[in-house]
Amino acid sequence: MVAEKLDLFKVDANYYKVGKSPEIRNLETYNYLTIHGQSAPENPMLWVAVETLYQVGFGIKFISKSEDEDFVMPKMEGFWWISGGAKAQAEFANTPKEDWFWKFVIRMPGFIRQDHFDRAVETIKFKKNPSNLGKLNFEQINEGKCAQVLHIGSYDAEAPTIEKLHEFIKSEGYEIAGYHHEIYLSDPRRTAENKLRTIIRYAVQ
Repeated sequence: MVAEKLDLFKVDANYYKVGKSPEIRNLETYNYLTIHGQSAPENPMLWVAVETLYQVGFGIKFISKSEDEDFVMPKMEGFWWISGGAKAQAEFANTPKEDWFWKFVIRMPGFIRQDHFDRAVETIKFKKNPSNLGKLNFEQINEGKCAQVLHIGSYDAEAPTIEKLHEFIKSEGYEIAGYHHEIYLSDPRRTAENKLRTIIRYAVQ
């Protein structure tokens, strides 16, 4: 019997469904496959990191499928931040891009464990052994209470949407308590820039 694929995008509306008006959501703790670095978004090292992330992600999927628990690869996500702690993140958009830190993540289903990650990494290490493999992790992230909004358009045109979200956070009596978080609902290779759909999210307190 072929196992039914779990599609987190379809079954977890609280995490993935958001409108163009800012709103508050409460999130639980989730497992993620992650890789981190520092560079401008257009730096080739970033895209090499994304490629490695997907190699291990599909390795995990292959192992899990062999155990009769298959899943659709979840949406790519990115955390972006600057030095200075949570209070400095309001200046993220005004900071030179080469000073940006990033962590790209792929959320994993609840049935994926550390052991799946370890086995996938060993397989990729044996076959390709990318130099950035040591920057990958399997970790839990809990953003808790968040403010979020849907941005439609290019990534370089996010500033007005971010400003609207920051104003909403302030008006609701909250302050930013986490990093700039983007969930890429659209594939930029197949979608026109003006139609890209991106969730912008901040943990708040």
